[in-house]
Amino acid sequence: MNTIMVRILCVCLGYVFGLFQTAYIYGRTQGIDIRKVGSGNAGTTNALRNFGTKVGILVLVCDMLKCILAVAVAKLIFGGSDLPARLIGIYAGAGAVLGHCFPFYMQFKGGKGIACLAGLLLSFSGVTFALCMTFFFVIFFTTHYVSLGSLVGAAVFLISTIIFGQSGSYGMSQAHLTEMYLVIACVVALAFFLHRANIGRLLKGEERKTYLKKKK
Repeated sequence: MNTIMVRILCVCLGYVFGLFQTAYIYGRTQGIDIRKVGSGNAGTTNALRNFGTKVGILVLVCDMLKCILAVAVAKLIFGGSDLPARLIGIYAGAGAVLGHCFPFYMQFKGGKGIACLAGLLLSFSGVTFALCMTFFFVIFFTTHYVSLGSLVGAAVFLISTIIFGQSGSYGMSQAHLTEMYLVIACVVALAFFLHRANIGRLLKGEERKTYLKKKK
């Protein structure tokens, strides 16, 4: 099988895994369409705000897990191809993010992909995951803006990957490294695009803050 087809199949495989919409499915069990409450987003933050911290954590874990599984299955199926395992994982993870953000059976209105992206991070590199999570939590606990922490964490993913990649940490050819950077850049750009309204509110000082526990 040629490598172009492997890339396409990895994205398609990831997309199928990404279709498991945890927040939407949980909401339906409660008789609620999460797309019609709060921010209207079928993701972790909206689930946390409307269903509570425990459900928010459940949604986060499940949305991360579906991406992790997509990456693992893609590597298992296509690991014998000429593509590096990390690149295979990146394509599958990107597909999972697309499936999460644009599920066909929900009129392409899903989440914003941050939890899926966190799953991709964990699958990609424990060091990179820890680095990005550190930035996220520092920003979140000082500002309580989930969107700001998420976007900074996504940007750190791209920047750190380029730094580690160019230092030889991944053992890949420059052509494959450049390709990987471009795919990650597209995923990060998608995150910023889907958060464009949040960015506007942040600039105006109108973004809603999120607290793990209700303020007294």
